[in-house]
Amino acid sequence: MTTLPHPLHDTTVTLVGHEFEADLVVDRRTMATDDVVALQLRATGPEALPEWSPGAHIDLVGPTGITRQYSLCGDPSDRHTWRIAVLREEAGRGGSAAIHETLREGDPVRVRGPRNHFHLAASPRYLFIAGGVGITPLLPMIAQAEASGADWRLVYGGRTRTSMAFRDELAAYGDRVLLQPQDEVGLLHLDGFLTTPQPETLVYSCGPEALLTAVEQRCSGWPSGALRLERFAPEVIERSGEERAFEVVLERHGVTVTVPPDRSILEAVVEAGVNVLSSCQEGTCGTCETAVLEGTPEHRDSVLTPEEQAANEFMMICVSRCRGERLVLDL
Repeated sequence: MTTLPHPLHDTTVTLVGHEFEADLVVDRRTMATDDVVALQLRATGPEALPEWSPGAHIDLVGPTGITRQYSLCGDPSDRHTWRIAVLREEAGRGGSAAIHETLREGDPVRVRGPRNHFHLAASPRYLFIAGGVGITPLLPMIAQAEASGADWRLVYGGRTRTSMAFRDELAAYGDRVLLQPQDEVGLLHLDGFLTTPQPETLVYSCGPEALLTAVEQRCSGWPSGALRLERFAPEVIERSGEERAFEVVLERHGVTVTVPPDRSILEAVVEAGVNVLSSCQEGTCGTCETAVLEGTPEHRDSVLTPEEQAANEFMMICVSRCRGERLVLDL
């Protein structure tokens, strides 16, 4: 087991060896916009990189040691290079700025993954809705939808036309792509696309929280499971009442731990000496997903769909808790 300080949350990230982790090399660096850099990462040896599917992301440990998750936005059939895009966040903690300012072609970069909680399900029709750098996970989805012969449309918004990454790449799809720069047309015109549920259509959206909230509101009358979202930041969940303690049984280790009101399940498990893989500590990356054998979780993540949360088969132990007195987990 290796434990690393987590610079975002002053906690620890506990790593186990069952996930791909390696140093890749920055093979190519291009500016997709003035504030988005596209990095092509190359394996250092002849071995193929792990397979991935549209919607997958990786952990990238930046020059400052800050770990962030970035969607893979290249070609899944390319087993020797991965492409990601990094938005420079001026209000962030310096991780994206360091990537923009110091990471150059030929530099090594530590990665973990890939993981996918934003799978593209088979469907005859898709509506893709992107805001800003939220276009990245949708790029390989669009390519797969096009290759499958599905009927699809992309609605893509950004502050300005020049701030919208990969617009030249998307131009090859013609009028299936609708660009809506805010300085030209205002906010995305969602009502025309989402007010009336479309038969056999799946909606995939990624972008700022304001956009995702608006998409959720307009899809409230769509069939269950029609909307799939990926968030950059944890969804704000209103809760009432005080936190309380509960027990968690780690079935494979034969250990029972008490999770106090002021600690997460993940923290209690790690303190008990059990190896768990984790990353964001916010319920957004899906790294700490754990199977639930008994008990009812209180889901607080932004990864699982409402249907997956209702099934109670898995939970994100970095943020979610227990609705009763006891959980049994496959740990």
